[in-house]
Amino acid sequence: MHSNKVDSNKLDGVTETGTRAERKERTRQALIDGTLDLLRDRSLASVSLREVTRSAGIVPTAFYRHFASMEDLGVALVEDSMRMLRQMLRDARKDPSVKNATESLRILVRQVRSHEDQFRFLARERYGGVAEVRKAFATELRMFVSELTIDLSRMPGLETWDIADLEMAADLIVSTMLTATVGLLEIDRPGSENERELLRKTEQQVRLIVLGMGAWRPKRN
Repeated sequence: MHSNKVDSNKLDGVTETGTRAERKERTRQALIDGTLDLLRDRSLASVSLREVTRSAGIVPTAFYRHFASMEDLGVALVEDSMRMLRQMLRDARKDPSVKNATESLRILVRQVRSHEDQFRFLARERYGGVAEVRKAFATELRMFVSELTIDLSRMPGLETWDIADLEMAADLIVSTMLTATVGLLEIDRPGSENERELLRKTEQQVRLIVLGMGAWRPKRN
């Protein structure tokens, strides 16, 4: 006869190995991975809690040990995906070998191709039907702009710029990269001429922004 502990673990869809925290984290990740699979060609609003728990191999009631609602799961998906992207860009900014827009775009391409499910989710749900998810995306996007604003403020010639001007420049760069990301997801053949053309266009856009920054004269009060 099985103990209550074993039955509880079975309900949560995990084995007894590992600590309680490790088991909980495995199940949480299974829910996230299963949801991303379901979202490959669907919106979050069209996916049910029962489908999500079935994909993770747990009973529906076990879902609430990890997320308060489907909306809460959607917010977690945004935060996890954007955290991954922010860390990638943060590492790129620290890497001395990444010196120009071309190298930065190559990093972006690698990340998009390696994590297409996450990026497709972000691209679709940015303007999707779940308000909590849209708000979470907007919050994460502001964090992106804020981090880039700080980086720009440390660049020679920009240290005297007003914060509003720096944020405007950062927002332009982030928006351009987001557009490139969506474009990459619409290209089925990695390395194709369509992809190369998209990257050439994006690089030119970034260079234009940088050139414009060089000619910009911040307004003084």
